[in-house]
Amino acid sequence: MTAVYEPWDETRGAEIIAEHAQQEGATLVILHALQEAFGYVPEAAIPMVAQALNLSRAEVHGVFTFYHDFRHKPAGHHVLKLCRAEACQAAGGDALAARAETKLGVSLGNTTADDRVTLEPIYCLGLCATAPSAMLDGRLIGRLDEKRLDALVAEAQR
Repeated sequence: MTAVYEPWDETRGAEIIAEHAQQEGATLVILHALQEAFGYVPEAAIPMVAQALNLSRAEVHGVFTFYHDFRHKPAGHHVLKLCRAEACQAAGGDALAARAETKLGVSLGNTTADDRVTLEPIYCLGLCATAPSAMLDGRLIGRLDEKRLDALVAEAQR
């Protein structure tokens, strides 16, 4: 299931910012709302958020870069997230991440040249009791092994 996003529009961005500016924790709320609407947080939105919240651009950028969920450019048609938490790493997650990077030809945090798949890290999906976990387009996958990973990569490439 692929999400459909609005194209970036400064006026629409300003509306989203204004809608959430008075909420507690407005910086995070606004960044999430922008990404939900546009599929990413456009670089042009950072100074708009800063101005609306009376923050510096550096403060907003710091929040943006601290959280791994935010993107500076649109994701691919499918988003494959691999858990990079310590428990998943200890259960073989490093090798699976390397395998996914090789199969897709991109490193974590990047999108394939055909814009088909974005490969992202995620930190704890809560399924790491026995094996690494992943998420494909919002669908949780536990007990990840090479066979299941290969099937996920193939599914995302379709």
